[in-house]
Amino acid sequence: MSFPVFFDTCALYPATLADLILRIAEQEAFRLHWSAHVLDELERNLAKLPNVGDVGAMRRVQAMTRAFPEARVTGYESLIDGMACDQKDRHVLAAAVHSDCQLIVTFNLRDFPRASVEPHHITAVLPDDFLLDQLDLCPNIVFSALRNQAADLRRPKLTPLGLLASLERSGASRFATEVRRKTDISQW
Repeated sequence: MSFPVFFDTCALYPATLADLILRIAEQEAFRLHWSAHVLDELERNLAKLPNVGDVGAMRRVQAMTRAFPEARVTGYESLIDGMACDQKDRHVLAAAVHSDCQLIVTFNLRDFPRASVEPHHITAVLPDDFLLDQLDLCPNIVFSALRNQAADLRRPKLTPLGLLASLERSGASRFATEVRRKTDISQW
């Protein structure tokens, strides 16, 4: 059985990064979790992008929830006030605790000090670290997801090297470096 992982909004915001995470989750390398709070925040932030807008943001969130209906965590609200992390991210920690997640994937590590997550046996990690761990734990799944993502991208069309460059810009630079080290991506 795969392990449960909670995703903060910021880890789902960059399109290329979120696409890769979702593709790996489709292969059941881990169990994906998010909350209504996270998805609402994601939709609001995506809607501010001129090339996405309200309709594009709504479509992306709807596609995510259709693809992963079991990912939505509910019933955590009563735990929010008891969380010791940054006030604006208490909903994230509460939902992660309620769903027995082992990890929170976020770019905002400072919002989840060790003292706030350790009592719940949760670790907060950067998306880059999470992807590096996935590459170590299930390299075939990760390489397959990357190949498929590169082949499927149409707008914009990206080569495998372009995909890695996009992931670097999205905050997964060490992961992209490790992928280049482990495989000849130019042969994809």
